[in-house]
Amino acid sequence: MAPVAAVKKKAAPARKVERKIRILIGKPGLDGHDRGAKIIARALRDAGFEIIYTGLHQTPEMIVSAALQEDVDGIGLSILSGAHNHLLPRIVELLKEKKMDDVVVFGGGIIPDDDIPRLKRKGVDRVFTPGTTLKEIVDYVRENVHPRA
Repeated sequence: MAPVAAVKKKAAPARKVERKIRILIGKPGLDGHDRGAKIIARALRDAGFEIIYTGLHQTPEMIVSAALQEDVDGIGLSILSGAHNHLLPRIVELLKEKKMDDVVVFGGGIIPDDDIPRLKRKGVDRVFTPGTTLKEIVDYVRENVHPRA
């Protein structure tokens, strides 16, 4: 039997692979309820985003440190404890200090409507309140969070 000649395959042209948008989901403060955060994390993951979940009882410094280490494009914060007027702006402030002010910060939870304009002025891009659909949140992230340069 004659040996089979090796057939060289032509290499496929290199394609630039875009990385998935990376979203950190954080639970700042002493709030111990994370079911909503986990539901949001799963919905965003199922929509094709890469999700990093920090877990409960995170300080703003811990959240920003994780965001820096994970090179995230957006941070979603869930808060039910009433400390949103302090914790969310502090996270935005720390991001600016770390030259990460291009990271989109959004939040949700039990946040009174009257507090939302103040949070937006302090740099929180969007606040989702109870009753917001998962589709609304996924659509928001698709439209507003983009890979950082």
